Amino acid sequence: MSIQTRLITYEDGDTVLEGQLAWDDSIDGPRPGVMVCHAWAGRSELENNKATELAKRGYTGFALDLYGKGVLGSGPDENAGLMQPFLDDRAMLQQRLLSSLDTLRNQPEVDESKVAAIGFCFGGLCVLDIARSGEDIDGVVSFHGLFGAPGNTAGNTIKAKVLALHGWDDPMATPDAVVALGDELTSMGADWQLHGYGNTMHAFTNPEANDPSFGTVYSESADKRSWTAMQNFLAELFGN
Repeated sequence: MSIQTRLITYEDGDTVLEGQLAWDDSIDGPRPGVMVCHAWAGRSELENNKATELAKRGYTGFALDLYGKGVLGSGPDENAGLMQPFLDDRAMLQQRLLSSLDTLRNQPEVDESKVAAIGFCFGGLCVLDIARSGEDIDGVVSFHGLFGAPGNTAGNTIKAKVLALHGWDDPMATPDAVVALGDELTSMGADWQLHGYGNTMHAFTNPEANDPSFGTVYSESADKRSWTAMQNFLAELFGN
């Protein structure tokens, strides 16, 4: 096994973006691609490392960039300022996500017919929006994602299989929001499943999350269980 990475510059409209690809060059030929959608700070080493972990498991991982080349938030206020325009304009968000997905599909290490996406926090909302758009993608996995419907996808049919990995005590996605998501996904014809982790808050996969008053707390058990659930889901999609 020899994991390789490279930075990929691409564009969405006038915005120049930079993602990071990871793959195992001991594997011959293209393989399933898995896009990694970042949390509210932007593409960081956390997402780059997730792409590398996917590469170790026989996929081509791609940590996308939504904010622009070199743009990375430095704290909650700046992170929120970067994220909010995309929450306000979900069509813009969906366009940028699909541009990133096309970039992944166009890489020689990727079988363009076998593609999935995973995402964390804001990225969890992102992958749900990819599915809601009706995009022909095999599956999406949301880790402690935000669940609010975008308002521009009602009536679409979801083609992707959907897995939501959720902390039950997440103040940013309450039980009412969970029920609403289930109703929404069912109405759109999705093959969906949800794993709820008890006594678990938002950002449970981030080892640096330790702010109970804000609702973000790391959980080693939920982190491990959710990653295993994702691996099983990808194996179901692709047979790896």
